[in-house]
Amino acid sequence: MPRTFILIAHRSGARLFKQDHVHAPLVLHTQFEYPKGRLQEGEINADRPGRVHDRMGSQRHGVSREESAVDHLTAGFVRDLAGYLRSARLAKDFDHLVLVAGPKLLGRLRDALDPDTLGLVTASLHKDLQDIPERELPAHLAEAVDFA
Repeated sequence: MPRTFILIAHRSGARLFKQDHVHAPLVLHTQFEYPKGRLQEGEINADRPGRVHDRMGSQRHGVSREESAVDHLTAGFVRDLAGYLRSARLAKDFDHLVLVAGPKLLGRLRDALDPDTLGLVTASLHKDLQDIPERELPAHLAEAVDFA
């Protein structure tokens, strides 16, 4: 019987559900809390970016970062989630994987998964379901997971 993991992720945490076979109910397998994901850019970087002088002239301008502090924190959380899923795949805890997250986070998560784990992804949903109670999830996941 194929076992499916359904990862519902957002910036400040994730819930990993297990479905033991087609038509089975969802069971919460693991919950990931990431309170740093709630921080805003100003709370992470209280200091303004450094300033530099132009090579020619006396103008000064701010130094920008390639990646925001929020994106940097999110990337670390996504790597942790991907590492957990890789370990679960190696332990043969699941046969199929469904990813659910907002579009930006979903893209980062897919990019962070190793090729073998990514190969087990059977569906991806661009939805932010962080505040949806567990009992209401089947209605939101019906297009990707069979509950009937």
